[in-house]
Amino acid sequence: MPEAIIEAVLFTMGESVSLERLAGVLELDLEQTKEIICRMMEQYEQENRGIQIIELDGAYQMCTKKKMYEYLIKIAGQPKKQTLTDVLLETLSIIAYKQPVTKMEIEKIRGVSSGHAVNKLVEYNLVCELGRLEAPGRPLLFGTTEEFLRSFGVNSLEELPQPQPEQLEEFRHEAEKEMEIRMKV
Repeated sequence: MPEAIIEAVLFTMGESVSLERLAGVLELDLEQTKEIICRMMEQYEQENRGIQIIELDGAYQMCTKKKMYEYLIKIAGQPKKQTLTDVLLETLSIIAYKQPVTKMEIEKIRGVSSGHAVNKLVEYNLVCELGRLEAPGRPLLFGTTEEFLRSFGVNSLEELPQPQPEQLEEFRHEAEKEMEIRMKV
């Protein structure tokens, strides 16, 4: 019966539901609830179903498996796919690794105005406002959303790849070169 309740809740909600809320509905503790969900995740995989339960930062969501996408397109037609340009990807990566972060901090890192890029990422629901910084002008703070986690196939921000020290040195060198070029113009 707990499996049926979890299925019904996740299916109906259509968005992620925290482990705490699921445990509350089931009137079980967190550990028992997580065990049931993990069993269900394994069962969906073993039975080769078209749906799955994914974990997103301690919350769970029922969704379609990616390999079913082509069949959904045949039924629903081609959905509008957002394109992430290099500028958007660069801005998104800064937000993902530095969050919570202000537009001014993003612009300082990128060296150019980033308002349009941040607004586009908010429109795509990959980034959201997290509040305001307790500083003069009270600038908005931005961070990533669950949609970001879903889109990039990670369960939490801890799963984002960490650059190696030699990569950081290479990035620093490239940034210095770019700054030299900009200073000459």
